[in-house]
Amino acid sequence: MEQLATVWRAMVLDRDPGADVRDLPGIAVRWAESRFAFWNCVTLTDAEADAGLTEKRLGQAADIMRAKGRAGYLWVFEDLIGAEARGTLREAAGRAGLAHAFSGTGMAGDLLPVPAPAHPDLTFVRVGTDEHLRAYAEINARAYGMPLEDGRDGLVGSALWKTEVHAYLGLRDGVPVTCAGTVAADGRLFVVLVATDPRWERRGYGEAVTRKALYEGARATGLTRATLHATAAGAPVYPRIGFEPNTPLHFFAVQS
Repeated sequence: MEQLATVWRAMVLDRDPGADVRDLPGIAVRWAESRFAFWNCVTLTDAEADAGLTEKRLGQAADIMRAKGRAGYLWVFEDLIGAEARGTLREAAGRAGLAHAFSGTGMAGDLLPVPAPAHPDLTFVRVGTDEHLRAYAEINARAYGMPLEDGRDGLVGSALWKTEVHAYLGLRDGVPVTCAGTVAADGRLFVVLVATDPRWERRGYGEAVTRKALYEGARATGLTRATLHATAAGAPVYPRIGFEPNTPLHFFAVQS
């Protein structure tokens, strides 16, 4: 959760220096009003909150989200809340006007450095131009079923992604087909926006480009621990690299 709050602060302020970045009691707001919905984020921050407090926070988070102009997500780290609250989470979210959108898994590991990556189909290039960022954004948009323009709104024009994020494209015959990035945050490398064009899935491309981003990030920073938030589709990849699951993760959206 703290990694999310730290990294997303930088990401949303990169999109909009006037973004809503607040640390409220029990709630962190990181909201860029971007068409790229992942940059519009609220998360619960209380540790071991009981069912009553969790329901209160869900209601407060829903109120914040309803006041926004763009869609986004409430992120809930299941193992951060109390056992009773976990059992009633979806019902409590529903009472707050929130619908479960999808689930994922938080992972971490003392796994760095990793070996230099290689894949027979791919060459790797570090993101350094708006053309690279456009390709990176469009791969993410296709992977997550978003309009291409929504993906571009999340990345194109970013200075942060060209300098501080160790972001890489995997090219097949010169065409970008997969991408991954790492960024240093509070003594760890955080893996961000891993995606593969759906036309090129199940070839090991996502794992290869993630290894590249980790390898280069560790080489540049000397860090040895890494964290990430995996979608259900991506979760099987990361234990092969050395990550260990540590909490289920749930994403909620305002009910339409």
